[in-house]
Amino acid sequence: MGEGAIPKLAGDPQGISEEALKKAEEFIEADEGALNRLSGVAGNVTTMIAVVMSLFHLYCAIAGAWPFGWAPIVPTQPLRYAHVAFVLVLSFLLFPMSMRFRNRIRWWDVVLGVAGAAILIYAIEGGDDFTDRATMPTQLDTWLGAIFMLLLLEATRRTTGWIVPVVAVAFLAYAYFGPYLPQPWTHRGFDVGQIVGQLFITLEGIFGVPVDVSSSLIILFTIYGAFLQHSGAGKFFIDFSMALMGNKANSAGRTVVLSSFLLGGPSGSGVATTVTIGAVAWPMMERAGFERNAAGGLLAAGGLGAIISPPVLGAAAFLIAEFLKISYLDVIWMATIPTLLYYLALLFMVELDAKRFQAQMVDTSQGLTLWQLTRRYGFHFISLISIVIFMLWGYSPTLAVFWSIVLTFGLSFLSRETAITPKRLVKTLSDGSIQVLTAATTCATAGIIVGVVTLTGLGLKFSSIVIDYAGGNLLLTAIYTALIVWIVGLAVPVTASYIICAVIAAPAMTKLGVPDIAAHMFIFYYAVLSEVSPPTALSPFAAAAITNGDPYKTTLQAWKYTLPAFLVPFVFVLDPQGLGLLLKIPKDGSWIDIVEITVKTALGLAALAAAAQGWALQRTTLWERALLTLSGLLLVFPSLIEAVLEAIVGRDLSYTAAFGLLIAALVLVKQHMQAPPKAAASG
Repeated sequence: MGEGAIPKLAGDPQGISEEALKKAEEFIEADEGALNRLSGVAGNVTTMIAVVMSLFHLYCAIAGAWPFGWAPIVPTQPLRYAHVAFVLVLSFLLFPMSMRFRNRIRWWDVVLGVAGAAILIYAIEGGDDFTDRATMPTQLDTWLGAIFMLLLLEATRRTTGWIVPVVAVAFLAYAYFGPYLPQPWTHRGFDVGQIVGQLFITLEGIFGVPVDVSSSLIILFTIYGAFLQHSGAGKFFIDFSMALMGNKANSAGRTVVLSSFLLGGPSGSGVATTVTIGAVAWPMMERAGFERNAAGGLLAAGGLGAIISPPVLGAAAFLIAEFLKISYLDVIWMATIPTLLYYLALLFMVELDAKRFQAQMVDTSQGLTLWQLTRRYGFHFISLISIVIFMLWGYSPTLAVFWSIVLTFGLSFLSRETAITPKRLVKTLSDGSIQVLTAATTCATAGIIVGVVTLTGLGLKFSSIVIDYAGGNLLLTAIYTALIVWIVGLAVPVTASYIICAVIAAPAMTKLGVPDIAAHMFIFYYAVLSEVSPPTALSPFAAAAITNGDPYKTTLQAWKYTLPAFLVPFVFVLDPQGLGLLLKIPKDGSWIDIVEITVKTALGLAALAAAAQGWALQRTTLWERALLTLSGLLLVFPSLIEAVLEAIVGRDLSYTAAFGLLIAALVLVKQHMQAPPKAAASG
């Protein structure tokens, strides 16, 4: 769910060249696809189709509910087919076959889009007779299903690149060539008719859970994001952050942290958030004295926070709710404490940066005071939290986001410059559908992978292999799972990475007693980390394009800032109190466990942040960094370290966290007693 392109920003991005902004936009296109820029008849036609798609999904969201009880409900299967039909048509019209065909619609684009839609109309018209043929499809069904899968793979290649389709083809080959594979990967094998029946006709393949979520939730949230964008919410959040954090030596870094949280929450796109904030914040950070690679790392880390921040998170968050059969509100609650820990650690590191770089005070005023901004545009905060309020009120996620869209539309008229007028409304509805295309094609193609895993039993085989390699050890299993998710994430987008690993890697953790919610949240967070991992580290690379920094040094800085995101998921899995971080009371525990594990983790992350920055009250020595690292690990992973030490010394050691706190306190006392340094650090 992205912005699609760099929106109109708060103020002018002075100090940033057009070339840098263009290069940064290329990273957004790498993440979300390179759209055709169409005008005239072609532009009007694609806009009309996108508007109709948005209106159709808004109708489906509200049909049958008060006060639209009279409106016929669109059944689940036809809704999924219609959703994918719209997606295919728009993908072929808006995403060129190659860059040399960009910005014009070719005849083959029209043919491919119409063919995909026609095949799905055939499926809808077939009704129950069509679905009943899943185990014995006709020759026509098989041919049309095979052609449709080729069309889907081509649409996905256009929107996301080659890797996701290639991975899907590899899974198809696995399903077909099963008898010829070595143990333990072998299976009885399936012919083309069986594969097409499973993937194209049933709801366990292409039109399974991922497309269900895309057609019922993700599309509505991209429409909601478009309404926020076109009502000026993004500009307000950046201006508000600048006004609130201004006139302090560390205001530049604080502004990045706060604005990334406010802007990223409803966006759900890491790269777009990085570029949007970076275009405005980098000149301010440069004047404050931030080193360009460190500034780029902070911008990338803020962008990554967009994918883990309520109320929207990334598209994968909706899939968590569907896979686990829980409400989306539950997913929001589970993400709350990890998100707060992430941004608290980020804010703490920013404070240390201000000391390291001897940051200068920068004027961040935008012409209006904080009070004036809030009085004139503060209604955007209502839009931001409306989804959660509606769900707390008892609405389903679908209805909650629908009424949030209506509310955002109505509130936009409180100011003339933010009003979504009819002309702007058309653009908003069009953007809402266009912004879902990358996620939707990814979900549909990921359905091929899920269907093959279900058909062949690969998930159980894979989990058994992982557990065997780990020797049944939970720590090693968690490490192997993290590596698997990370490696998969290097190749495919976050949504596809989560779907693939949820079906092949999560069973390994649940077999060893990890609760389902902890296993899936663990996989979600490590899928997100692909955003800052080379060679596909799009957020740091985009940030480096803006700051003119070194992409790989910027990526290393981003890793440092995202340290909490790497460590906190292990707490879910390895600590008996770990469920507390997901706002779930551990077995035989109470709410006190939630408070205790949160405080210990926060203090541990603070110690690790100081060690990573090489600065506490002042520059740290090598020994002080080592002690702070030890302190952080003792606080973040007390139960794990207690178990290891108990196995070594044969005694129960239950004061590990206290020792960690004592070590950090001793380092701080030592630094407090020393004279402050005369010069700032240079790195």
